[in-house]
Amino acid sequence: MTTTHAVHELVLNRVFDAPPALVWKAWTEPQHLMQWWAPKPWSTVECDIDLRAGGVMRTVMMSPEKQKFPNVGVFLEVVHQKKLVFTDAYTDAWTPSPKPFMTAIMTLEPQGKKTKYTARALHWTQTDREAHEKMGFHEGWGTAADQLAAVLANM
Repeated sequence: MTTTHAVHELVLNRVFDAPPALVWKAWTEPQHLMQWWAPKPWSTVECDIDLRAGGVMRTVMMSPEKQKFPNVGVFLEVVHQKKLVFTDAYTDAWTPSPKPFMTAIMTLEPQGKKTKYTARALHWTQTDREAHEKMGFHEGWGTAADQLAAVLANM
């Protein structure tokens, strides 16, 4: 069985007015990530990052109604200031999660003093991709990217 990425993939691209080193810092240091990770009016109220292959990334997002939603994943690849790959297929170390949904790939490419940012969400099934799109992938991840740009402007 062959598949194409388009069946499983959602992509967001941006160019940030900041160098890759600064974007990397905003992505990998909890105090910065918590400022932009959840699209407002949601917020990120907890964040732990063990930045290495096999390390855990754990965030807790809070809804406007004060409901908390934990998100746990594991880094699969970390290329300093260039690439992060993480998945919710594992919860800690290499413990399988009960319902894997996606693997995220974030890349940074220098463009002069700016950074080309690409965020890709690869889903296990076409149904998962469609569900993520209907949940508001483009709006939510786009809003988070806009919030990231604002954080970068103040760093």
